[in-house]
Amino acid sequence: MIELAGILLVAQGGGGLINRLAGSANPGWFVQLHVLPTSLHIASSVVLLLAGTAVLFLERARKGRRDRSR
Repeated sequence: MIELAGILLVAQGGGGLINRLAGSANPGWFVQLHVLPTSLHIASSVVLLLAGTAVLFLERARKGRRDRSR
């Protein structure tokens, strides 16, 4: 379940970042582009992308430690 949250954060952050960098006027389905002011779009997308990546790496490391201990 934690992996799903990480994947969703990466999708929201990465997609929102691409959306803003491409100059799209439509916010699409990216939540941060709907709820935050325009000046925070790129920063919030980067934060979501990094947070999702961190969640995925930490979960993978946790599972790796658990598997090695068996």
